Amino acid sequence: MNILCAGLNHRTAHLDVRERFAVRESEMAEVLGRVRGIDGVSGAVMLSTCNRVELYAASLCPLRALDGFRSILAERAGLEAPLYHHDTPRAVRHLFRVASGLDSMVIGETEILGQVKKAYSVAADAGAATRPLHKLFQHAFRVAKSVRTETQITSGPTSVGSVAVELAGKIFGSLEGRRVMILGAGEISERTARSLQSRGVRSVIVSNRTYERAAALAAEIGGMALHFDHWEKAFADIDILITSTNAPHMILTPEKLAPLMRLRGGAPLFVIDLAVPRDADPAINDLDGVFLYDIDSLEQIASESLTVRRKEVDRCESLIEEHVGGFIGWLRSIHSPEGRHLNP
Repeated sequence: MNILCAGLNHRTAHLDVRERFAVRESEMAEVLGRVRGIDGVSGAVMLSTCNRVELYAASLCPLRALDGFRSILAERAGLEAPLYHHDTPRAVRHLFRVASGLDSMVIGETEILGQVKKAYSVAADAGAATRPLHKLFQHAFRVAKSVRTETQITSGPTSVGSVAVELAGKIFGSLEGRRVMILGAGEISERTARSLQSRGVRSVIVSNRTYERAAALAAEIGGMALHFDHWEKAFADIDILITSTNAPHMILTPEKLAPLMRLRGGAPLFVIDLAVPRDADPAINDLDGVFLYDIDSLEQIASESLTVRRKEVDRCESLIEEHVGGFIGWLRSIHSPEGRHLNP
């Protein structure tokens, strides 16, 4: 049995490409079912975030699994996926680095571990995560915990949300007294809202398709919740709009924003789009007074806070290498004559 990793990320594909291949949670079970239909694939877990779309599969023939996965993605997106791929043990090492935040745009970020856990949970609930993958992901979670507790890799801004707040701070000089609206109440939005609160923003308005989630987040941070159909009513009074929804289409378009901008009396609006696929049409940047930043725009800011964390990378890599050896030893043991009877 081999472990295959295949995917694309922020290093290998621009946002324009990544958003074409993103898989929403509501689609994940169906895609996993198709992957498991590939000859020789016994189990699969898919990770789809703002910065990556990756498959981890247990397969007797990794190349056949890779070709099948490439075909599935091409059919969904209408273009060939620029996939990288790793076989055992590189695939194992890659997952451990991803879960530990070493392969992220923001080195040492903490959001990715929650996303990896969610991907594993979805696959397990769908019956797609077979024994080698159960073992692999449980091991990855232990690796990530070890890296966090034994190194300083999480020093400084360590999430997309915190980097977005750093950007807002650079734009305004100070966030005290500023008014912010957040569209979407998921994990990224929650972390962003908390970062904004710590920087002294005057008010935070949270709007989400599920009003109860918006109300819960607003209550936690002392903000105000707004029904998603009514967010435009508060538009004239905000300075920063941060969006991270799971909408199936762009919600911020020139047609939508142009009349709203006329109500602002010339006040500039800074839009930070953290969603993949994107919530904001890049064309809104051409509107007078609108300044748009997307997920790729944050990379330069993220790189500025890496000095301390870069010094910790070697320590992290050494820890990961020890764990890779441990997992490979286990994988070999279940296929040895003594361990074959343990196979599912």
